[in-house]
Amino acid sequence: MKDKVRRGGGRSQAKTDEISLASGKNTVDIKQDDGTSFSVKIQGAGVEPFELQVHGFWLVQDTVMTLLSRDEVCPRSNFSLSLAGTPLDHLAELQSLKGLKPGSVLRLNEEPYTAHSARLHLARVLELLRASGPQDALREGQSPSVLETLTHMQVQDSSLPNGKSLKRSLSNTKTEPVNQDGAPPEYLLPGSQERPLMALLPHSSQPEAPGFVRDLSLSCWNPPPGHRKLQGDFMYITVMTIEGRRYDITSCPKGFFTNRSTEEVFDPRPAQSSPVCHCFTDLLCHISQAFKQAFTTLKNRVRLPPVEAMPTPYHTRSWLGPPCASRTHKNTFSRLGVDQQPAAQAPDWNEELQAAKDLPQGSLEERLRRDKALLQVNSAFVRAVTQGAETVIDGFVEPVNGNPEDPAFLWGGLFMSQGAASDVFGGERGRRAAQRLELQGVQAYGHIEGLQGLHTLPTAVVDYRGVRMSAQGLAPGLEGSEQDQETSPASRGLLYGVNAGPQESPQRRRLLEHLASAAKALSLQRNVVVAPKGHKVPLFTSVDAQGLVGADGRFYLLDVFRSLPADANFCPEAEVQSEANTGEEETKDSCADDNTNDCVQSGWPEDYCSSSGLPTSFPHGLCRLRPELVQAFIQHKHNQFTQRVREQLDENGGFEECAAAGDSRSTNAVRDACKEVGSVSNIIFEMRFNPNVFSPGITFPDTESKSVKLQERLLREAAAFIITHQIPAFLEFCLQNSEVPMDGASLKQALHLKGINLRYLGHVIKAISQSEHKERLRHILRTAIGEIFLRSTKRTFNSFLQGVEVPSLSAAVSHFLCCLLVPHFTPTNVGEDTKKKSRRRGRGAGPSESTPWSTLTGSELWNLVCQDATETYNISDVLGSGPNHLVDHYGLQRLSLLRGFCLKTGVQLRLRDYVLDNQNKAPIGPDDILNIFPVVKHINIPIVDASKAYHAAQISVQKGVMDQAHEQLKEASYLFGRVCDDLHPDACHCYSLMARVAFLQGKAAEARSVQLKAVVISERVFGFDHPNTIQQYALLAVYMYAGGENALAQKCLLRARLLMLTVHGEDHPYTASLDSCLGLVVTGNQAEQYLKNALRLSTSFFGPTDLHTALNQHLLAQWMCSKGDYRGAMTHEKEALAAFTSMFGEDHPQTRCSVEFLSNITKQAVRVERSLRQAGAECSEQVVECLTPTSDTILEQMALATGIRKIAKSDRFQEYKQKHMELKAAVKKELLEKLKNELSLSAILSGEEKTKDQETEGGKEMEDGENTETNESGEEQPAEEMPVESTEELSANDHEVDPAENKAHEETTEEEAADSEQSDTGSNAQIVVNGEAEMKSGSDDNDEINGATQMSTSPSVLKSNTTWADIVSKPLIVNGETDKDTAVTGAEDVTANGVAEE
Repeated sequence: MKDKVRRGGGRSQAKTDEISLASGKNTVDIKQDDGTSFSVKIQGAGVEPFELQVHGFWLVQDTVMTLLSRDEVCPRSNFSLSLAGTPLDHLAELQSLKGLKPGSVLRLNEEPYTAHSARLHLARVLELLRASGPQDALREGQSPSVLETLTHMQVQDSSLPNGKSLKRSLSNTKTEPVNQDGAPPEYLLPGSQERPLMALLPHSSQPEAPGFVRDLSLSCWNPPPGHRKLQGDFMYITVMTIEGRRYDITSCPKGFFTNRSTEEVFDPRPAQSSPVCHCFTDLLCHISQAFKQAFTTLKNRVRLPPVEAMPTPYHTRSWLGPPCASRTHKNTFSRLGVDQQPAAQAPDWNEELQAAKDLPQGSLEERLRRDKALLQVNSAFVRAVTQGAETVIDGFVEPVNGNPEDPAFLWGGLFMSQGAASDVFGGERGRRAAQRLELQGVQAYGHIEGLQGLHTLPTAVVDYRGVRMSAQGLAPGLEGSEQDQETSPASRGLLYGVNAGPQESPQRRRLLEHLASAAKALSLQRNVVVAPKGHKVPLFTSVDAQGLVGADGRFYLLDVFRSLPADANFCPEAEVQSEANTGEEETKDSCADDNTNDCVQSGWPEDYCSSSGLPTSFPHGLCRLRPELVQAFIQHKHNQFTQRVREQLDENGGFEECAAAGDSRSTNAVRDACKEVGSVSNIIFEMRFNPNVFSPGITFPDTESKSVKLQERLLREAAAFIITHQIPAFLEFCLQNSEVPMDGASLKQALHLKGINLRYLGHVIKAISQSEHKERLRHILRTAIGEIFLRSTKRTFNSFLQGVEVPSLSAAVSHFLCCLLVPHFTPTNVGEDTKKKSRRRGRGAGPSESTPWSTLTGSELWNLVCQDATETYNISDVLGSGPNHLVDHYGLQRLSLLRGFCLKTGVQLRLRDYVLDNQNKAPIGPDDILNIFPVVKHINIPIVDASKAYHAAQISVQKGVMDQAHEQLKEASYLFGRVCDDLHPDACHCYSLMARVAFLQGKAAEARSVQLKAVVISERVFGFDHPNTIQQYALLAVYMYAGGENALAQKCLLRARLLMLTVHGEDHPYTASLDSCLGLVVTGNQAEQYLKNALRLSTSFFGPTDLHTALNQHLLAQWMCSKGDYRGAMTHEKEALAAFTSMFGEDHPQTRCSVEFLSNITKQAVRVERSLRQAGAECSEQVVECLTPTSDTILEQMALATGIRKIAKSDRFQEYKQKHMELKAAVKKELLEKLKNELSLSAILSGEEKTKDQETEGGKEMEDGENTETNESGEEQPAEEMPVESTEELSANDHEVDPAENKAHEETTEEEAADSEQSDTGSNAQIVVNGEAEMKSGSDDNDEINGATQMSTSPSVLKSNTTWADIVSKPLIVNGETDKDTAVTGAEDVTANGVAEE
C-alpha cells in the first residue's frame, strides 16, 4: 500500500500514517517470506474469532507469543493451540504441520494453572492495569517520544481527566511550538537568549489512564494453610473496587473465584453465585461494573504504534522529569508481590548468554533467532544490573566478603563489586579505568566473527550515586573435585595464564588454538614473559588474562582489561625510556643525521616530544589504545608498505621487470619494506601488537629483547599517529561538514571513530588554538572545553556524594549544582532554607552547617574542577575563574552544561523553566531534584545480517544504484524488525537512509512515512534531545513539505531549532541549515531574520567562497526579489556568483545559471524602476507577485540545505564523456577503414570472374554492406565497452536498465546513446544536480549523516522545467530558448533552486 499525499492534506495524511504505523508494519516493510505468509482464524478461550497473519517459518510458540500481544487475547495467558482437535507441539514449525493451510482454524485451549503460571498471569494483568500514561516514561526516567504530540492535529478538550491542570499547562504560550497566527515564538527567533525548558516536553495528547480498582494486594490470609494447599489453593488476593467493596479471591488451577473470607473471618469456600474464571480480568468485570467500563475503555483506546508502545532493549535516560512528580505517582499494586522473585529463582545469566551464543547459525532464520535471543538476554541482564546497583548501593544487600575496601555482593544471579584500588594502576581512577577496560575487552573477545569456542562472562559497568560497580554473571563451577583443589591449578580448571604453571593436556591445546585465532583477529602478538616463579610463559593475551574450563565444558577467558595495546603517550615506562634516549643523545657528539636516526628508531617523530609535550604521566596507569586507532594505524602502515615496495621496484627497473620469475629484486623489496614499517613477518605484511609492552611490573626474557624493541617502536609510532594524523583528520572533517558534533556525546562518538581517546581533549584544544581556522572551529573548541569541564565535574561530584547521607541527597545535589553554575555561591541561604523545609515536613532540624557538603562554596568547587582538568588534560587557565568565563569567552550555555551534567551523572530534574543567569539566587532547589538513576555501560549485541544488508545498501547508494539500494534497505529494515523490533540505533539510520532514497526516487509520501518512524526511533533510542534526533526532525520537515504539509514542516523545523538551542546554542553550522529551511517555510518578516542569520553563520564557519555560503546568498537574494528589493538581491547574487565562479569556473552550469539569474534581476529592476516612473506602484506590485518561488523550487532548496541532495565541486564526468566520445569516434573510423580494405580485397579477387555489369552490381552491394556494418558497429560499440566502464548499466536516474529498455536504448541515435551512458570504473556514480555534475566515490565517508552516505541521483521528484532565470523572467519571456548542454545521464540539469533546466 502506497501513501498518497495531496497538497493541503496534512490532517488526513497524519491519520493515514497513524493507522499504518499502528498496524504493526511499516508501509514499506519487506515481505521477504511472501511465499509462506498466510492467514489463519483464531477462536476459543472466550475471545471473539479473528484473523491472524502468520509465516510458515514460525514456530508454534512464536504464534503463541504473537497472540499474547494481541488486544483480542490480552491479558489471557496459559493456553495452547490445537488444530482439528489435535494439540500442537510448541517447537514445531507451522509449515511442517499437516492440514494447516490458509483459512484454517486454530483453537485456543485454556490450560490448568500452576502456582508459577498463576503468578505470571497476574503479572500480565498488572502490566495491563499499569497502562502507560503520558508522564510515565518521564517518571521512570526514560526518554519519551514527542513526535505524536507535536504533529497532533486535534484541539485539547478540557473534559479529559485532569482537565484543569491540562488547561493550565496548555495556557503557557511557551509550550506552543507555533503561535496562533502561524509565526514562530519569540524564543525561537535568531538572537534570542531565552531557553525555556517547558517547551521541550509539551503535554501529551494521549489521555491519562483511567482508574480500575482502588487496591489490589495479597490477602492477609495468604499463604494458604496446608489443608487448603492440598485442595489446590495457590494464593489469596484482596481487591478493593472503585465502588468501595472488598473481595477476597482465590487462585486455583482452574482459575480465580471469590471466596467468603473477610478481614476478621477466614472462609475459603466459594462465594454464592461466584464463577470460576480462567482470566482474572473476567472475574473483576463480574464483581465491579466500574472496572468493566474502565477495562472496556482501555481495550478500545487508540493503540500507539509499536515503535512507541514497545519497550526499548536498553533504557534511554531523560534528564527531565514530570513537572509535578507527586501528582504523577500512581498505585502500582506492588503489594500483590508478583514482581518479586525468590532468591532460589535467580537466573543464571552466564548459562543463558552462552546458550544463546551456542544456537545454530546455519541459515538466515537461525541467525535471526540467535541474534534476537542474545539481544533479549543482554537487555534483561542490563535491567537486572540497573536494579541490582540501586539495591546494593542503597544498602539493602549485605556483602558476602569481609573486606570493607572491596566489598562484593551477590544479588539476582549477579556478582557485583567495586574492585580493589591498586597503587600500580593509579588508585581510585585506576580502579574505574580497569572496570571500563574489562568491559571493552569482553566486547572485543565476545564478538570475534567465527570464534565459537572461547567464552566471556556477561559484564556491565554501572555508576550510581558516585559509586562505580562492575557486574558479571556467576562463573560456572570449575572442573575437578574438591579434594584436588589444593594440588595444582590444572586440577582446578585453570589452563592458561601466568599462574597456571607448565602443563600439557588436550584441553589446553584446544584453548591455545582458540586464543591464537582470537589474537590474530585482534592483531595481538604472541609474546613470552617471565612468571613470578622465574619460568617463561608464552602468552597470546595480556599478562593478567586467565583461561579456564568450567564445569559446563566451555572455555572461559577472564581479566581481559589490558588486552588492547598500551598508549605510549601516557605510559611512565615510555616516558622514562624517552628521557634516557634523549640524555644519551645529548651526551653523544654525533651529527644531526645520527640524532634523527636515533629518534626515528625510538619511534617518535622528529621534534615530537618538544612540540607535543608527550610522553607524559597520567592520573592512572591503564591508558590503552582504542581498537579503531589500531585498525587505522595498520591501514596507515600498509600504505607505507605498498609505497615503499613500489619505490624500490621503480628504482630497480620497474615492477614488470622485477616481477619476472626467479628475480630476487621483488623479494628483497618486500623484505626491506617489511623491516622498515615494522612488520612482525619478513616475507608478508603483518602488524601485531604486544599488549604487555609498557605495562608496569612485567619482565621479558633476554631472547625477546629484539621483538620488544620493535614493539616499543610500533607503539610509539601508533601513539604519535594520534597527534600527527588522527587529530588533524578530525579537525578537517569538522571543517568540511555541518553535521559535526553538537554536544559531548556526539563529540565522544566522533573522536572514538577516529580512534582518539577522550584524554586527548587537551591536545584537540591545542590543535584548534594553533590552527589557522581557529575561528571556524570555535564550535568544536566550545564543545571540547565543555566536555572537559563536565568530565572533571563528574569526578568531583562522585567524591562529593560519598560524604552525603541519604536523607540529604536532594539538598546536597541541588547545592552542588548551585555552586557549579552560580559564581561565588555561598551556602548560607541553602542551609537555612533546608532547615526550614525540614522542620515544616516534620523531619527534625535537618543537616547542620558543619556538614561537609553544605560548607562547599562555588570558588572551592571551581578550584577542584580546574585542578582535576589540569591533571587529566594538561590544560591550564582554560576554564578560567568561574562559569562566567566559560560563557563569555567560549559561548558555553549554562543550560547546556546542566543538561550534560545530568546525563553523565544520572540526575533527573523537575521540568520547569530555570533562571540560571541570576547571580543572587539559587536557581535549583532540593525539590527540583527528582531522582538519581544508574548509568550503565554494557555490551552492544551486533545484528549481523541486518547490518550487512544496511552496509550493502550504503555501497549501492554511493554507486548511484538507487533501486538496488532501496531493496537492500527494505531487507535490512525487515531484519532489524525481526531481531529488535526496530528499536536499535542502526535501525534508525537504516530508516533515515531509506526515506532519503525514496525521496530521491520521487516517492515523497513513502519518504515521509518512513521518516516518521525514524524520528520516533531516534527519540526513544538516542534521546528526545539527542543531536541525531535534531537531524531526523529536519529531514522529516523536508518530506512533509514535499507532501504539502507546510504547517507540520514548520513545526518540525522549529522543534529541531529548539533542541539545537538547548543542546549547543545558536552558534553552530547546523543552525545555519535549519535557519535556511525556516527562511523558506516561514511566512512574514521572520523569514528575513532566519535567512540573514543563516548567511551570517555560513560565512563565519565556511567562509565567503563556500558552497553553503553561496546557497544562502542566493536564498536571501531570492527572498528579496519576492519582496521587490532588487538592489539588495543583486548584491547578494553577485556574492553568490563570485563564490560559484571561484569554486566551479565560468563554464560550469551552476555559474551560468547564476549569471543568468543576476542578469534577469538587473533587467527586472530596470523594468520596475521604469514602471514606477511611468505607471506608478500598481504595476510594480503585479510584477513583484510573479517573483515568488514555486513550491518545487523551495523543496529542492530545502533538500540542498539539509544535505539530502548535494552539489559536487567536480566536473570530471563531463571530461570523461568528451574523452569517451572521442574514443568511440576513433574506433568507429578504424573499423570503417578496416571494413573498406576487406571489401576492396574481396571485390578484386572476384572481379576476374565477373562481367563489368556484375562488378558494378558488386560495388553497389559493397556500399550497402558498408552502411550496414557501420550501423551495427555504432549500435554494438557501447555494449562492448560497458565492462570497462561499469559493472552495471544504469539509466538516467541511476536505476538498473531492463533488457527491454536497454534494447530500445540501443536503437536511439549515436549521440543520444553517448549522452545516456554512465561509467563506474572507480566506484563513482555521477548525476547532474543543480546544474553541475556530482561525483561520489565509494571510499568517501566524510558526507555521512547518521549512518547515511552521500547520494547521487536525478531529481525525478520535480516536474518543473524552469530555472532561476525563469522565475524572474516569466513576465519578460527572456529565457525562452532551451539549453543545448544536455545532462550526461539523460536527466534534467537542476539548478540551485531545484527546478529543472530543459
